[in-house]
Amino acid sequence: MPTVPHILIVDDEPNIVMSLEFLMRKNGYQVSIARNGTEALAAIDATAFGVVLLDIMMPDVDGYQVCRHLRQRPDRAGTRVIMLSAKSKEIDVQKGYDAGADLYLPKPFSTRQLMEKVKELLAPTA
Repeated sequence: MPTVPHILIVDDEPNIVMSLEFLMRKNGYQVSIARNGTEALAAIDATAFGVVLLDIMMPDVDGYQVCRHLRQRPDRAGTRVIMLSAKSKEIDVQKGYDAGADLYLPKPFSTRQLMEKVKELLAPTA
């Protein structure tokens, strides 16, 4: 039986965390939550995730730093990162990709679109 993909949701906004957690669980994924960058770094070091849904603007360690930390770990090379941010200027988006994001979705985003992207990123590559 295939293992259920494990998704880490990193956001300091409780309503976003709640709705994303509900959405991911409803779609059959295992979910962990980090409410800030420091928790995210600890979670990434402890667990291999299939996908990290990563907010950028957080009070302690920002999403760019979390993403760069993840990308420096060879044992996490398979982890996909989707940055979710209210920062939608081209320079912010580029900074996200430069930090190692697989995808950058500006907020507000469509949950249907997000689910499609998560499924695409978790699909086994031929």
